[in-house]
Amino acid sequence: MVQHFAPTGVLRAAINLGNPILAQKDATTGLPVGVSVDLATGLAAKLGVPLKLVVFDAAGKSVDAVSTEQADIGFFAIDPLRGNAIAFTPPYVLIEGSYLVKQDSPLTRNEEVDQAKHTVVVGKGSAYDLYLSREIKHAQLLRSPTSPTVVDFFVANGADVAAGVKQQLEADAERVPNLRLLPGRFMVISQAMGLPKSRGDEAAKYLSQYVEEMKASGFVAQALKRHRIEGAAVAP
Repeated sequence: MVQHFAPTGVLRAAINLGNPILAQKDATTGLPVGVSVDLATGLAAKLGVPLKLVVFDAAGKSVDAVSTEQADIGFFAIDPLRGNAIAFTPPYVLIEGSYLVKQDSPLTRNEEVDQAKHTVVVGKGSAYDLYLSREIKHAQLLRSPTSPTVVDFFVANGADVAAGVKQQLEADAERVPNLRLLPGRFMVISQAMGLPKSRGDEAAKYLSQYVEEMKASGFVAQALKRHRIEGAAVAP
C-alpha cells in the first residue's frame, strides 16, 4: 500500500490554510496545525513513512497539487468538479457556509441574495465558489484570491455580500466594523480526504477506511476539541 500513497518514499500532504477549521498557523511556532495535519500525521504513521506538509493558502491550489500528483493526499470539500481527478473518502467534518453583509444592508435572509443587482464575493476555487457558480442564477460573483481575503476584498470593492466559512466570517465581523452575518446557512460542506484517482481503487478504499476509523475512534472529535474549533461537526 505504501507505493500507492508514497511513491517518492514520503507522504506529501497538501494542507490548505485558507480554511481555519481544517488548519492554521500556530501562533508560537508558525507551523501548520489542525485536524487535517493530525489526520495526515496519523496516516503517515500507519503507513510507516515520513510526512511532508505541502502548504497552500487556498483550496484551489491544494486541489491542483493533488490532481497533478505534486501531493499524495489532501483535505477538500467534496465537489463533483474536483471529483474528475480526485477520489474522495466519506466526509469527516461538516462545515456551514454563510453570507455576510454590511450592517445597513437591506438583506435579512439568504434567499434574498440571488438578485441581479447584487455582487457576491467568494474565494477563488473554494467550495463556495464551485457551489455558488452552479446555484447563483442572477447575482454576479466576484472572486478574491483566497478565502481568508474575502471580507477585505468585499469591503474594498463595495460588494453586497461575502460568502464563506461561517467561523472565518464571524472572526472578520469582529475585526471589521459594521458587518453582520445573515442568519442560518446557504450550504453545508462535507470535508473529506482525497488522493489522485490514478492511485487506484485499492488505495482509495484504504483511505476511506482510515477516515471511518478516525471518526469512530473519536480521533476527529478530539482533534476539533484540541484545536478549539467550534461550529464544525464530525460527519456521521
